[in-house]
Amino acid sequence: MKNLLVTGGAGFIGANFVRYLLEASDFSGRVFVVDKLTYAGNIHNLAGLEERFQGRYRFFRADICDTAELERIFREGHIDAVCHLAAESHVDRSIHGPREFIETNIVGSFHLLELCRRQRGFQLFHHVSTDEVFGSLGTSGFFTEQSPYQPNSPYSASKAASDHLVRAYHHTYGLPVTISNCSNNYGPYQFPEKLIPLMILNALEGKDLPIYGDGQNIRDWLFVTDHCRAIWEIMKRGVRGQTYNVGGNNERNNLQVVAAICDCLDRVRPSPDGRSRKEQVRFVQDRPGHDRRYAIDASKLKGEMGWTAAESFESGIVKTVHWYLENLDWVEGIMNGEYREWIEKQYG
Repeated sequence: MKNLLVTGGAGFIGANFVRYLLEASDFSGRVFVVDKLTYAGNIHNLAGLEERFQGRYRFFRADICDTAELERIFREGHIDAVCHLAAESHVDRSIHGPREFIETNIVGSFHLLELCRRQRGFQLFHHVSTDEVFGSLGTSGFFTEQSPYQPNSPYSASKAASDHLVRAYHHTYGLPVTISNCSNNYGPYQFPEKLIPLMILNALEGKDLPIYGDGQNIRDWLFVTDHCRAIWEIMKRGVRGQTYNVGGNNERNNLQVVAAICDCLDRVRPSPDGRSRKEQVRFVQDRPGHDRRYAIDASKLKGEMGWTAAESFESGIVKTVHWYLENLDWVEGIMNGEYREWIEKQYG
């Protein structure tokens, strides 16, 4: 893999993966980033890479549904591998407007797969997916690579469809693929509407901390750098045609997540009135189709490649809180519209 295309590379996981890859000691190739730069894609997430890695990094603002532009990028970059991260990914948005999720996550993935299977010497199509395709777990047990698909939201249904397409292109056309299904990511550069950054920023501003339902919905939390390391291990060493689950072994319910954020902020940035930020918690009406529990069994990845998560939830949340405190200008640029204005000036 000498010329790797990362779709969605200006998004949360994508930007972290691009940075991880360029800094990796075992990758000396070139990285081409494609991102549409919608609400969740931020070119500032990749700031400094062009100067630090001259000749090894290039960015294209493009839509994965634009086949003509993708063909040009493939020709120009001599692309021989793809890490496919581009996706509409916010469950609430999918409930209120599912069309974009179908177009990007299913149709966009199809266009990429078609292009890849026509490339001579193509090495790998790695597809990054989610544990949400498996639906909801009970109070015990874990999702494995053999778990049946039971998506419960338009978002998870669109990701399930793209998973099936990728697998079908391997078995039908012989396209070399790997798939990873990960648990909930958190860490630097996450868009502020997601749970953890939203709670950090609302807590800092003295706003309500809204929690769906009774706050007992459970997720397995995975620090984004651990996820990036897993993706790269799978791309290098994973069996083609296989799926690998990636989880942090850090189950927490939403109340526990918010409490950990509040405790950390109370220590490092006490509120002016000295009150605990836990007093800002407010319960709100649950969202439709809200899965109760996800938990990942990542033993296949550990057994085949020796991967385990390096960060506990406690260490990861401290790193995350500190990152947002140290990068409030990044947040402000997104929230006040300056970033979007800058994008339009730069790219039209």
